[in-house]
Amino acid sequence: MSKTFLGSYTVAVTPFTDDGEAVCVESLKRYIDWQVECDVPGIIMLGTTGEFLSISDEERRLVVETSVEHAAGRLDILVGSMDASTRKAVRYSREAKEMGADGLMIVPPYYYTPTEDEIFAYYRAIAEAVDLPIMLYNNPFTSNVDMSAALVARLTKAFDNIRYIKEASCDVGRVYDIVEATDGVMNVFAGERPVESYLLGAVGYVNPYGNYLPYSTKRIWDFLVSGRTEDAASIQHILNRIDHIIAEGHPTYGHQCYSKALSAAAGYPTGDVRPPLTRFSDLGSEGQERRDKVKALMAEMDALMLKLDAKTEA
Repeated sequence: MSKTFLGSYTVAVTPFTDDGEAVCVESLKRYIDWQVECDVPGIIMLGTTGEFLSISDEERRLVVETSVEHAAGRLDILVGSMDASTRKAVRYSREAKEMGADGLMIVPPYYYTPTEDEIFAYYRAIAEAVDLPIMLYNNPFTSNVDMSAALVARLTKAFDNIRYIKEASCDVGRVYDIVEATDGVMNVFAGERPVESYLLGAVGYVNPYGNYLPYSTKRIWDFLVSGRTEDAASIQHILNRIDHIIAEGHPTYGHQCYSKALSAAAGYPTGDVRPPLTRFSDLGSEGQERRDKVKALMAEMDALMLKLDAKTEA
């Protein structure tokens, strides 16, 4: 494994055509160029925000191939290759490797509520099938299992290509537990609360806000690494306010729906979500009001970044 992943990575939306019937390749290319222009170190395709459950195998290959070829090494491309079926997860992982992905992000098999031994066997099958770096994805809210620090340490010890984890259990103390349990070998990426996670040992941040605020969410990690914790916290404060506005809505609206609406508001339309998620266009005035509240905070973020960048140059 030659790649090293550090910093703030956008967990990307999957751009669709306006009718939702196909992947919009041109929108995907523009979106990648935008992330590159904002100096984002990497993006993760086909994660939860990327609606991986609603795309076909042919669309999966199109998204991965297009992303890798268009990125052309300008930023890292990680691919969500998870599935409830171990055989499919292995196949998706091999395909991502063949198409040139830099790494994989993989949640445990969902729906079944597997035991730790079953989770271990799932990751073993994938880790032995490909030599790409694997980022575990601990998200008990969608997978229905919470990977303990002990299980993460067991996987880290057993497989050389399992060296990253997106920790999204909402227990920020888990960051420290994982670092401690793995003797610092596991590289933890925050799934939330990046400032606190960094102070507890995280090396990166995986976030959906990069779909409409790629520059500020990239810079938050720069500030942390350079010791500007208060400046990073000021960015996080606005992100928290955005999250509160989105979370007030129906749970299925989520970051997929609003990420796409706000990406369009930023000048990079990516279509709408697919069923069973509620389309932004179906939210009516409620969605428009929430979007407008977030747009105001996006403008506030832009003003904050001008101030912080001027401070950098001073």
